[in-house]
Amino acid sequence: MGDGRDAMAQARRSAPPAPDFTLRQLAYLVAAADDGTIAAAAARLHVSASAISDAITELERTLGAHLAVRRRAHGLTLTTAGAHVVAQARSLLAAARELQTSLAAADGELVGPIAVACYPTLAPTVLPPLLAGFAAQHPGVDLHVLETTQDGLVGRIESGEVDVAFVYDRLVPGNPRRARLFALPAHVLLAPGDPLAAQERVPLEDLVDRDLILLDAPPSSEHILSLFAARGLTPRIRQRVASYESVRTLVGRGLGYGILVQRPANAASYEGFPVELREIEPAVEPVGVDVIWSAEGTPPPRVQALLDFATTIDWPRVGGATG
Repeated sequence: MGDGRDAMAQARRSAPPAPDFTLRQLAYLVAAADDGTIAAAAARLHVSASAISDAITELERTLGAHLAVRRRAHGLTLTTAGAHVVAQARSLLAAARELQTSLAAADGELVGPIAVACYPTLAPTVLPPLLAGFAAQHPGVDLHVLETTQDGLVGRIESGEVDVAFVYDRLVPGNPRRARLFALPAHVLLAPGDPLAAQERVPLEDLVDRDLILLDAPPSSEHILSLFAARGLTPRIRQRVASYESVRTLVGRGLGYGILVQRPANAASYEGFPVELREIEPAVEPVGVDVIWSAEGTPPPRVQALLDFATTIDWPRVGGATG
């Protein structure tokens, strides 16, 4: 008995001391860094601005480093030390959340939130099997969906705000890990009465002097324009729209042609007008659709389960991905 008590006492004496700062202080610093101002962070977290300011001041005192420059008119700017602390704090806060979540789960059950980002043009293809199939397998997992363009995704994987994202393989922001899900080439969309609809394949040279309804949502717009640029062509853009259904609707009305990657199973526009799909001649390189996630650390089990689920779906057979 004595030996056991001595061993326990020795373990207590050799255990590393607890840090003098708190997770709350780290969370407030990260929030202020993300929002750019203490006032914005306070409003989002429903606390007073003074609480956040005092927490950052105390954290600076404890760490012995100046972490942020605070200017009333210009918000908050991290110092080099502050940027280092914020990067480390994200990992610590994520680990703390995972600890809390894991204790709430029954043996073998996956629980907790997953933040899923998706380009709006991919959402009709990607979201149904995730929200139906994956949710049915893991009812304890709460999927939070964010539809955003490429520009809106910048930094969100790295910050931990987004766990996984479904994106086109071109111009992916950051340097995340990724897995290919499927790939499809862009095609031409025409009204049924268009003379070019009589052809099985359509050269871009036959389109360049016609009215283009451009899907103006990065990276789709860049990809479409690059197809023309690769052949030394400049399309005549009649209208720029933000959704592929708008492209299909205007094409169905006979107001121009479109170039899309999306291949909905429904061959009619939103208004019910038929549209014709024709491949591009010569064939263009397919656009890949990837799932991406953070390159830092190992994904939590529930996120890994979602990645495994996504990579085992027969995507070309899923509704919106078929031609």
